[in-house]
Amino acid sequence: MRKNIINLMLIAFVSVAMASCGNPTKMIEAADQVKINSNPEVLEVIAGNIDAVVDVTFPAEYFHPKAILEVIPVLVYNGGEVEGKPFVYQGEKITDNYKLVSEDGATISERIHFKYVPGMEKSQLIARATVLYKGKEFPFPADIKIADGAYTTYMLVETEGAYVKMKDNYKEVIPETEEAQILYLVNSATVRPSQLKSEDVKNFEQALKDLAKDERREVKGTKIVAYASPEGAVDFNNKLSSNREKSAERAFGQFAKKLETGAVSTKSLGEDWEGFQELVKNSNIEDKELILRVLSMYSDSNVREREIRNMSQVYKILAETILPELRRARFITDIEYTNYSTEELKELVETNINLLDEEALLRAATLVKDNNAKLDIYKKAIDKFDSDRAKYNAACVNLDLMKNSEAKALLEKMNDKKCYYKNAMGVIAMREGKNAEAMKWFNDCHRPEAKINAAVIDILEGRYKEALTKLDGTGDHNEPLAHILNGQPEKAVVKCKCPHASYLRAVIAARKGDAETCKAELEKASKREDYAKRMLTDIEFAKILR
Repeated sequence: MRKNIINLMLIAFVSVAMASCGNPTKMIEAADQVKINSNPEVLEVIAGNIDAVVDVTFPAEYFHPKAILEVIPVLVYNGGEVEGKPFVYQGEKITDNYKLVSEDGATISERIHFKYVPGMEKSQLIARATVLYKGKEFPFPADIKIADGAYTTYMLVETEGAYVKMKDNYKEVIPETEEAQILYLVNSATVRPSQLKSEDVKNFEQALKDLAKDERREVKGTKIVAYASPEGAVDFNNKLSSNREKSAERAFGQFAKKLETGAVSTKSLGEDWEGFQELVKNSNIEDKELILRVLSMYSDSNVREREIRNMSQVYKILAETILPELRRARFITDIEYTNYSTEELKELVETNINLLDEEALLRAATLVKDNNAKLDIYKKAIDKFDSDRAKYNAACVNLDLMKNSEAKALLEKMNDKKCYYKNAMGVIAMREGKNAEAMKWFNDCHRPEAKINAAVIDILEGRYKEALTKLDGTGDHNEPLAHILNGQPEKAVVKCKCPHASYLRAVIAARKGDAETCKAELEKASKREDYAKRMLTDIEFAKILR
């Protein structure tokens, strides 16, 4: 009897044990033993996407051999929830093609992906699990929290774009010269009276007389420069040039006594090879290219003359047409023209804009603050001079006003579509969200602004290291953000005092654990309504603004 009782107890124990092993609901009762960890621990939006790797860990003797477990990752946020692609696992006796979990347990890595929508910056990643057994569903009684989310800090990148206006060539003081020359006979240093009565000298005298009445022009001095033609012995020619220097100085003193000449200096330059080359270059001599090649090949005066004399027919032409023009002395008066002052330019824009040349118009546009006034001045330069710089600068004004289509229309009218044009077109494409097109423009331009703008595209597309490489040391307002996104808040230096800068400084302080500074900077940033709203859901401040 005792033996039978013991056998019955043993049978009952085995039956209970078998019933326990055969019951998949035990998986639900032990749900807290399933661990799901996320990398990163806090989700982050990168290039409009939320991606993470989660490790699902099952302990030994947890998974029923005939059960299937479906785990659905769900991103729950203010405004809704989104389900991700399910993870499905099977026990050892299931013949489907799901991921196998043996009785020894397992850790399986899964990838999750969500497209960002506004509101997800304050969210939670959870898992909803259901055991499937013999056609029946047994849901886990509670969601499993996986991670919080999501950083959207990259969205602080400023995408207005970097561009600079083209500079004008306006000069406050313009150097000018008045010049005349006298010619000598071969091997002579005597000034012929006819030379002092030439049309060239008369015009020079008249110009100097007129200068005395010109309030904007001032004579700074006069140079007398004497030469010899490059023929014959070098020593002889140097002496001849020196004698011509003296005779020219005496002659100048005779006819320029009552003229404003400034301080007079004299110089003898010897053989005039430079003048020779210029006259030959501008001549119609048939073999001029050969002559110029000889000049480039030899620097020694004697060798040059010998090689040119060897071209007998050519030398005859040179002796008749070129060499006589080099037996000379030049009178060169240096003058400074005082251009319109800032106030005069402003006044002329209002009273007589037609008086201004292209450079003056471009300068005048920089002197007015009103953007419409700038555009009016640039339009004048475009209409009158077909100025590419005016077209481009007017496009920049429209970019400042966020009038992208107007800017593009002006850029397309440019004749010279080089780097300034390409960078500005890239800025417009970037503002329109055409990142690939914008990057092509920036990569085809070698200006520093294009490199900075390319870094913006890098940030928008999640290439944070590349962005920092382009921005590091530039001082651009996106540089500190690039440091933050690369995990270097200690290197992020924000110099501006605007609300945007204050917000960045708050992020930096939060990442350093400096709650006091963070709150102070957020107070400054909150002066801008969009930042005041953003900070309430920004996970950067989750531990500080609880």
